[in-house]
Amino acid sequence: MEVNKKDTLANPLAVEVAGVELKNPVIPASGCFGYGYGMTDYYDVDILGSISFKGTTLHPRFGNPLPRVAECTAGMINSVGLQNPGIDAVIAEELPKMREVFHGPIIANISGFAIDEYTECCRKITGEKQVEIIELNVSCPNVHGGGMSFGTSAKSVAEVVTAVKKVTTLPLVIKLTPNVTDIVEIAKAAEDAGADGLCLINTMLGMRIDLKTRKPVVANVMGGFSGQAVFPVAVRMVYQVSNACSIPVIGCGGVNSAEDVLEMMMAGAKAVEVGTANLINPWACRDIIEALPAAMAKYGINSLREL
Repeated sequence: MEVNKKDTLANPLAVEVAGVELKNPVIPASGCFGYGYGMTDYYDVDILGSISFKGTTLHPRFGNPLPRVAECTAGMINSVGLQNPGIDAVIAEELPKMREVFHGPIIANISGFAIDEYTECCRKITGEKQVEIIELNVSCPNVHGGGMSFGTSAKSVAEVVTAVKKVTTLPLVIKLTPNVTDIVEIAKAAEDAGADGLCLINTMLGMRIDLKTRKPVVANVMGGFSGQAVFPVAVRMVYQVSNACSIPVIGCGGVNSAEDVLEMMMAGAKAVEVGTANLINPWACRDIIEALPAAMAKYGINSLREL
């Protein structure tokens, strides 16, 4: 798509992801912002570029047993277990409330434990008002593949992307797990299968032990490690993948400031998701958006598209 210079000058924060225009690159990551309307007591969520809503599965899920969260130096471990009301309830109840407070493009984060669950969710969400991108979380265990995550196998990633592309007309962004030997191999498999974009990274695998009880802090023993500590890993993987693939990349992992956004974009990201920072500071995304113009001016950046 050819950049309209007049539009760029009018809004230097504007970006484009998989053909979808965003007024700025800041997107609350799935699972860290709910469905958006719960944050309206803090600020007007309409200032956001987009919102990736809470990971949604075909059937309702209560999630993993408690405790689910453990604090870490410069981060946290979570093992929530995809707690959500299921795709039908999201469409019937959550999306209408979300649309009342947010009027930009919505990213639907879809999870599944088998290919038919992914395809059914994506078929149902396609055509819903304001849902303009599907973000496929392939970090879930493949129940037909021995429990291994879809995202750890290039073959499995290709299979789920191919299947979902048959049931939706929406741009399909694949959220990749960093818990692999070669992130580029997985990313290329998604691209070759027809993915329209990539999002990385999802959480790393971590664990904490309580010295008093001598037991794991999280009931599920291990969980997803996220926060500022993973930022250098995320930047490295975004750089590797954006240089190897021609489809757009959304950077995610440890983003905490306007400077982090610029660094992610310099590594090759077209937009940036903010996750754990929202749980520490509910105004994180708002503060980052407000700080972006000054940070851009400091480093001589006239518009984010030029990055």
